[in-house]
Amino acid sequence: MDDASDQDLLKRMAEGDAEAFTALYRRRQACIYRFALRMTGSEALAEDVVQEVFLTLIRKGRPYDPSRGSVAAFLYGIARNHVLRRLDRKYLAGEPPAEGMSMTDHPEAELGRRQLIASVRAAVLALPLHYREVVVLCDLEDADYAQAAAALGCAVGTVRSRLHRARQLLAQRLCGLDSARVRRSIRPAGCSI
Repeated sequence: MDDASDQDLLKRMAEGDAEAFTALYRRRQACIYRFALRMTGSEALAEDVVQEVFLTLIRKGRPYDPSRGSVAAFLYGIARNHVLRRLDRKYLAGEPPAEGMSMTDHPEAELGRRQLIASVRAAVLALPLHYREVVVLCDLEDADYAQAAAALGCAVGTVRSRLHRARQLLAQRLCGLDSARVRRSIRPAGCSI
């Protein structure tokens, strides 16, 4: 199953192959979780969104169309819809989750890093939703413009203009912080669309 493409796994899953579902879930759940967490700031909501995305796949609510983008973009689109519904219901939990404690030889440096990360997370969460989406997908999840456009159901030019404006807003909010250090602090290792 590890060698199968997402599209093959999705097709096999639709035919009732439980192992294909498990493989697709293991491959993509962490990315969907991070997207939902960054969009909502709530671990509980992010977990709920992941569950809803994969339940939607099981229920076959909306068929996947390969001409519109990758399976990962399709999953991000489903996740986006669930996030938007939850945010519309005012179900947002408030402050971003705190990072777990880590040991370091330099507690002052670790404290500064944590404060920087908290500032960036707060700034991203404070962005208007349509800007937050493109920042999370393009800057944090490493999606290219076409992949983000497919996930969001908009034109590539719209993604570019929103991302440009979002970066301007973030720069204004984070004025005085070292931008290279900010980007290194928030970029995850791992998942791309």
